[in-house]
Amino acid sequence: MIYLLSKNYKGTTYAGNKAKTDIEAILRHMGLELAGLEQTRYSNPVRGFFRTLFSVLKVPFTLHKRDVVVVQYPFKKYFKLICRLAHMRGASVVTVIHDLGCFRRKRISPKREIRLLNHSDYIVAHNQIMAQWLHDNGCRAKISSLGIFDYLARATPQPQPDHFKPAEIIYAGSLRKRKNAFLYDWLNNLSPDSQIHVALYGGDFEQQHLNADAQVDYKGFVAHEQLIASARAHFGLVWDGDSVDCCSGNFGEYLRINNPHKASLYLRCGIPVIVWNQSAIRHIINDFHAGIAVESLNDLPAILAKMTAEEYQTLRQGACRLGSLIAKGHFIQQALLSFRFRFGSDGRHYV
Repeated sequence: MIYLLSKNYKGTTYAGNKAKTDIEAILRHMGLELAGLEQTRYSNPVRGFFRTLFSVLKVPFTLHKRDVVVVQYPFKKYFKLICRLAHMRGASVVTVIHDLGCFRRKRISPKREIRLLNHSDYIVAHNQIMAQWLHDNGCRAKISSLGIFDYLARATPQPQPDHFKPAEIIYAGSLRKRKNAFLYDWLNNLSPDSQIHVALYGGDFEQQHLNADAQVDYKGFVAHEQLIASARAHFGLVWDGDSVDCCSGNFGEYLRINNPHKASLYLRCGIPVIVWNQSAIRHIINDFHAGIAVESLNDLPAILAKMTAEEYQTLRQGACRLGSLIAKGHFIQQALLSFRFRFGSDGRHYV
């Protein structure tokens, strides 16, 4: 049997929890049973702590020899314990990586993180670049690549505008200057002649750091269902860090190896994306012709000025094609099937 281990989530407005609960929903739809307790969303930290603990402690009473359990990483302090409990029962562990602490937040060394991940038998990495990094740094598990995060929503995207001059660009996420210094620098230096207008979605917007004539429309925090149902734009921006010329700093450099969840949100809206040309996600964006990869945000005005209506329509079509796969949970299903797991009506089993 193939199982899924769930936990308590405080909420799904945070991108990490949204990605995890989406994967749980997709895997339950595929027929996976729970190794622990049902998913909960208690906001009370004490209640949530004990709910997750009891879910973990149920694992050895559920799993048997040759079973498989899917665990989403990081799983706080319980990850090593979960793996040991599974192996005690003769079961295997599939780890779906959401975040690597040794990159963005530097809370753990690469060596220690690899030691943790080596408790897995199988790993689903974000992409081939992350998979290669894991392999090069001593990860012994069998690794598959997700490609891009799936994104579930009930909302139907708005028809997007056909003509893209001036170009409407949206940026969604935390707008705190400490995290997104590039954003304020870019907006303050964006010429009115650039034919670019920017809409911002998210919290912690620090308008005092913007010039009075900045080409920006602040929409505030908008829940993802509402954003998908209402957003109209030509491009969604995937950028991070301190600089407009590259994605720098801990947050920016992390884009070299991870799949940013906001890219999936834009594509779920049917909106092509703008990504850094050194980011890992550029590969799938280029493969689907679902956006453009740029070296610097300062290059955008010239790139968009030269873009034809036909070229833009190709990007729109690619974004819609990729977005439809994301909406169906295609990528996590394919990543698991690549391990030769089979899901049959006679019970989930693997070969």
